[in-house]
Amino acid sequence: MSIKKLAGQTFWYGFSNILGRFLNYLLTPLLTGIYASDKYGDISILFAMAAFLNVVFTYGMETSYFRFNNTHPERQVYDTGMTSLIGTTIVFTAALLLAVPALADLMKVAEHPEFVRWVVWIVALDTIVVLPFSKLRHEGRPRKFALIKILNIVINTGMVVFFLVLCKGHYEKGRNDVWAALYNPSIDIGYVFLSQLIASAATILLLGREMLSFRFKLNRQLMGEILLYSAPLIIVGFGGMINETIDRFMIVHRYHGTVEEAKSANGVYSANNKLALLIVIFINTFRMGAEPFFFKQAKDENAPKVYARVMKFFVIACCFCFLGVSLFLDVWKHFMGVRKHPEYLAGLSIVPMLMLSRIFLGVYYNMSIWYKLTNRNLTGAWITIGGAVITIVVNYTLIPYLGFVACAISVTLCYGYMMVASYILGQKYYPVPYAVKKLTAYVVICLLLYGLHQLFRHFSPSVWWTHAFGLVELLAFMALIVKVEKRELVRIPVLGKMLYPGT
Repeated sequence: MSIKKLAGQTFWYGFSNILGRFLNYLLTPLLTGIYASDKYGDISILFAMAAFLNVVFTYGMETSYFRFNNTHPERQVYDTGMTSLIGTTIVFTAALLLAVPALADLMKVAEHPEFVRWVVWIVALDTIVVLPFSKLRHEGRPRKFALIKILNIVINTGMVVFFLVLCKGHYEKGRNDVWAALYNPSIDIGYVFLSQLIASAATILLLGREMLSFRFKLNRQLMGEILLYSAPLIIVGFGGMINETIDRFMIVHRYHGTVEEAKSANGVYSANNKLALLIVIFINTFRMGAEPFFFKQAKDENAPKVYARVMKFFVIACCFCFLGVSLFLDVWKHFMGVRKHPEYLAGLSIVPMLMLSRIFLGVYYNMSIWYKLTNRNLTGAWITIGGAVITIVVNYTLIPYLGFVACAISVTLCYGYMMVASYILGQKYYPVPYAVKKLTAYVVICLLLYGLHQLFRHFSPSVWWTHAFGLVELLAFMALIVKVEKRELVRIPVLGKMLYPGT
């Protein structure tokens, strides 16, 4: 697969991811407009729990599927993987449903154990479709993949709007109609989880062909190899979820104020964390197309050079995402329902730090291919464990003093460490000629531009002057990239002709 083909498939993965995430992101101003920060904090912590459970339920099967397709018949890998996932999902779901009261108490939602129960069912349904989606990626069918992903988000978003805008609106206006009758105020934020549950169930139906194409066959020898390969990936995934979501739990349990104040701080942090969405979207989009691409490219002797080029384009794109958000925070802040709930503005200052941490994370994801290709997943697991230790220690120590600011510091230190550790070890076991100095310079320039923008903002006579200055900085960075990366950009069809006419 060429970089051109990777770009083509990434477009479709990106289209579905960007559109889906955008639709989902529209729920942020809706939910923050409806609910105060403490309620939004409950939503955040329950979906954080879902992220943890997803790692346990899937146990690295997605990556294992791509890995073993290179050495075993695809049908055999698919059948074995699906049989295993369905069996373990039944066991895990039954065990968690029995533990719902304890989990609800841990999540500080003891008065609503049904919320936890619905989240468990969401995780179970989402696990079943992991390999069918992977099959679409492996077979190079990004259009169907994109369509189903978009429909999932559309259904989820549509149901949230249906329950919390239409039905809730009719109920609060005292109308005696079917819409008002469908709204139960005691469910409250539970409609967010019910909407996702309905969308997850619909996704299984949409993937009916892929779901029905497997047979209940478990190749024990292959399954043993998969588990041996994926065991470190479970640690990597679990460590990744600790790094990404443990701060939500620790704010609730370590915040110096009351439980309600802790939930409010969690809601403020989670809402502002959404503003790092652009880089997160790009990272997830890239991973969709890059993972199968990297494995297929591995046999090519020029693979390291290709990986280096991919990294360069990735970092440049992340830099534009960083500037696009951090230079225009006065615009992005309106996506958090600040008019009705101004408390969300308290976390705006940590957004650039969160964006930087996502750049580190994206670079780490790019470089992590070395331990997957060399079967050193355990080394990757140790890197992630190190990051998890940093996350837990920094959050535990600083949250009582700095609140959610400690969470932003911990995630930046964590991903910075993982990026550096992965680079050092990767160059030892699978050298890739990354343009380290140049890419570091790009990131540093972005940070300097942000600092300069903050200084200008302090003395600016109006917000419009601040926006204009931010636009000038963005264009200046673009001009720098066009000049420095001419040799690379001129080789890109269409874009090369646009940027360098007559070349």
